[in-house]
Amino acid sequence: MRRGSRWFAALMISPTLLVLVLVVLYPLLAAARESMYVRGEGLDADGFVVEGERFVGVANYAGLVGERFVNAFANTTVFTLATVAVETVLGVAMALVMHGVLRGRGLVRASILIPWAVPTAISGLMWRWVFQADGVANAIIGQKILWTTEGVQAKLAVIIADTWKTAPFIGLLVLAGLQIIPDMVYEAAKVDGASAWQTFWRITLPLVKPALVVAVLFRILQALAMFDLPFVMIGRGKFSVETLSALIWDEATQLRYGPAAAYGIVLIAYVSVIVFVFVRLLGADLLADARSRKERA
Repeated sequence: MRRGSRWFAALMISPTLLVLVLVVLYPLLAAARESMYVRGEGLDADGFVVEGERFVGVANYAGLVGERFVNAFANTTVFTLATVAVETVLGVAMALVMHGVLRGRGLVRASILIPWAVPTAISGLMWRWVFQADGVANAIIGQKILWTTEGVQAKLAVIIADTWKTAPFIGLLVLAGLQIIPDMVYEAAKVDGASAWQTFWRITLPLVKPALVVAVLFRILQALAMFDLPFVMIGRGKFSVETLSALIWDEATQLRYGPAAAYGIVLIAYVSVIVFVFVRLLGADLLADARSRKERA
C-alpha cells in the first residue's frame, strides 16, 4: 500500500515536473551548450551571414573581464541594492498606512497600489517625460539636469522610477501579513505600557517577517533581471544604466549568441547565489521561529 501511494504521488506531480523540465531545465542546458559555440562567423562574398557553428569552449566567457560586462554587473548590483532597500522601507510604511487607516480605507489602498498596476513600459515613458530637460523634475528643483543622458543622474532617475513602481508590491504583501496579526496582541502590549516604536519593533516586525522576507526575495529576483525600465526610460546602449539583461539582449540582437548565452549563464548563477544566501540567512531563521512556536504550543 505504501509503495502504491508513492507511485500515485509521483504520478500526480509528474505533469509539474514535465513542465519544469521543458521551461527551466531544457532552456538552461541549451544556453549552456550555446555558450560554448560561435555561430555565423563573418559574411560571405554575397554579404550573407556564414552559417554553421564552431566549438570554442569557454572562449565566450572571456568577455566577463571586459569593461562592458563589469559595468553591467555593477549597474545590476547597484540597482538591486538601492531599489530593494528603499522599496522595503517605503513598502512597510505603506502597509502600515493601509492597515491603520479607518476612513476611506478602500480609496487609500487603491491609490497606493495604482503605480504597481501600471505596466512597466508605460511607467518608463511617463517618467521619461517627467525627467525631460523641460520636465516636471527640473521644474520642481529649479535646475536644468539632463536626467536621460549618461551619468549618475540617469542611475538616480531609474532608481526613483523603479521605487515608485514597485514599492507598493512590497506594501501589498506586508499588508497581507499585518492582517493576520490578532488585535489582542496589540491590546496586551498597550496594557503593558509599550510605546509605538516598541510595539512595531517587538511585535509587528517579527510577526510580519515571513511575508516581508517573501516580498523582498521576489523584489531581489525582479531587480536582478531589470531590463525594460532603463531601456524605455533612458534608452538603448546607455553605459550608465545598462544591466546584465540589457547586455544579453544587445548581444543576442547582434547575432552574438555565444557571448549572450555565456552572460546569461553567469546571470543565472549570480541570481542563484543571491537567493541561496538570502534563504540561508533569513529562511533558516524563519524555520527556527516556526519550530519554537510549535514547541511552545
